[in-house]
Amino acid sequence: MTERDARIDVGLLLRRLSVELDAVGQRFADQEGLGRTDVRALTALMDATRDGRGLTAGGLGAAVDLSSASVTALVDRLERMGHVHRERDETDRRRVVVAVSDSAMAAGRRFFGALQEDIVAAMEGYTEEELAVVRRFLVEMTDVITRHSRPAG
Repeated sequence: MTERDARIDVGLLLRRLSVELDAVGQRFADQEGLGRTDVRALTALMDATRDGRGLTAGGLGAAVDLSSASVTALVDRLERMGHVHRERDETDRRRVVVAVSDSAMAAGRRFFGALQEDIVAAMEGYTEEELAVVRRFLVEMTDVITRHSRPAG
């Protein structure tokens, strides 16, 4: 196998992983009565929460590539479902952030917890250096895919 063939093979495996993760996400969406964009938004909000930062409606729109009007409808819908709420930013009281509800976080943990544990267990045999390479690879591939998933402009 040539180096190029090996790279193509890795790209195909990455695509396969993406399809399988999408299927898991769709099962979660179906279980919770959510749409694909709802799940993307909740994921962005949960990631922001884990990173210790709040997302405004505008930040959420950028994260999921939605217009301002669409984000308002999305947040309103998720708020009615009890998955998010609006709150004042702790550091700037003029700013309103969209926060994930405890019940939505719990639903995510219930659904994805076993998968996360299995993923962590599958990485047990990797060294810190190998994990650093995998992390760099995933960050770079996510950046490439994001560039291709968003309209130019």
